This record gives sequence, structure tokens and C-alpha cells, in this order.
Amino acid sequence: MNNSKIHAQLQETIENTWNNRSLLEKSSSREAISEVMSRLDKGILRCASPNQHGGWDVNDWVKKAVVLNFPIQEMKTIEVGPFEFHDKMPLKKGYAEAGVRVVPHAVARYGAYIAKDVILMPSYVNLGAYVDSGTMIDTWATVGSCAQIGKDVHISGGVGIGGVLEPLQAAPVIIEDGAFIGSRCIVVEGVRVGTEAVLGAGVVLTASTLILDVTGSEPVELRGVIPPRSVVIPGVRPKSFPAGTFNIPCALIIGMRSESTDRKTSLNSALREHDVAV
Repeated sequence: MNNSKIHAQLQETIENTWNNRSLLEKSSSREAISEVMSRLDKGILRCASPNQHGGWDVNDWVKKAVVLNFPIQEMKTIEVGPFEFHDKMPLKKGYAEAGVRVVPHAVARYGAYIAKDVILMPSYVNLGAYVDSGTMIDTWATVGSCAQIGKDVHISGGVGIGGVLEPLQAAPVIIEDGAFIGSRCIVVEGVRVGTEAVLGAGVVLTASTLILDVTGSEPVELRGVIPPRSVVIPGVRPKSFPAGTFNIPCALIIGMRSESTDRKTSLNSALREHDVAV
């Protein structure tokens, strides 16, 4: 049976169980949930998938399986050398076979997919996340549940990539191929960072953060999406309140990465030209 048919059967069981929680007592429901978690761990299933139109589709039934998995798991003590954890989900295993470099004390939970040639510095990747090949998750960075990280992405030190399990229909944070996320950035609430975009250090992006493209004669307002190859830095803008006018955070698109150079050279050029700290 091919994957599409298997996934259709799994989806039907998960949807029925979601609508009738008493079915969690049935072995068929538990086996379906377990299979979804296994397929998430192997990257066969994803909480969100790219579509043919350049956008992303949220697989809410997969997120339902992740949520349903918690009540059927028992708390267990996990011992790793001198370290002890107490949780419902085991830690991810099989890094050597998968071709992943994992530096102590990097932690990924079972149900997160980590592709070949990924480097995990001391960091944290939550279940349901997808981290594609060649990506670096740098020191003290976190990748939240269901976040989608593309190929050859650099997540710099201290970056917080938010997780979105609920509401189920909400898109997770998506960082597309080749993006560079500078130190201490925060990207949450389903924000999408386009292919090969560069976020300078300290950029904070939420669903409501105003993104201003200031490369033209007039600013262009965006929210929730950083266009491909954009170079972005933190900014502030004035806003009036009853107590007075104050500056609140925004993000500024100040330029574009050059298409005539490769990713590494383009990144260096962007930083020199626009004086962006990462």
C-alpha cells in the first residue's frame, strides 16, 4: 500500500478519535497515533507541507495526532549518563545512522524529524518539528513543536522559533531554504520567512508585527511574511496611546540579497552593504 492510502486511513482514524475521545481506549486508535508519530519522526509526514503554488498547507489531522498522543503516554524517567529527565515523550535516537551531528547538550524529542547533515549545537528541537538537510541549529536556539525549517538554514545562537500546536488550523512558523536567522531573533505565531532571507540580530516577528519595506520611495506594509531574499533589521515606529506617543518595535526590510552571487557571498555582501549585525 502506498503512502497516500496509508495516510488516508490514518487520517480517518485520527479524525474519528479526535471527535470521540473514548476511542483512545481502542488499540486501533492508539496504533494509528503511534504510526503518525513514527512517520513524523522519520519525516514521512509533516505538520505542514509546501504546495504547488508556492504556499504551505497545514495538515491539521497530523497535529491532532500529536495532541492525542499526550493523554495515552505515561510519565517515565529517562536517564542519560548522570542526567535525568521525567517526561511522556522519549528523546530522539539514531543520529549516527541518520548522518546528523549532535553536540552535547543538544536535545530533540521523538517525533521531530532531523535530516541528514544537520548540525545540532547545544539546542532544543520539539516534537513535530521538521529540520531539513544541511541546516545548523546553533547554541541555545530552540525550534518549537511543528515548526518547519528548510534546507541549508542557519539558526543562530539564542534564536527562538515558536511552536504552534493549537489552534489546529494555524500555520506553524516556516523558515524556508537558505534563510539566515541572526542571533537572538524571535519568530513566532506562524510567521513565514522566505527563501534565503536574512534576519539581522534581535529581529522579533509575531503575526501582528509590522514589517516595513523601506527600500522604495514610500514604505510598504507587510505582516506575517518576510519575502524571499529580504535583508531585515529591527526597527521602531511611533504609536499614539492615551498616555502619549511611544515607539514600538517593527521590522525593516532594508535591501535584498544579490542573485548574482552564491549564498555565502551574498550573505557577506548584505552584511557589508547594509551594516547588519548577526
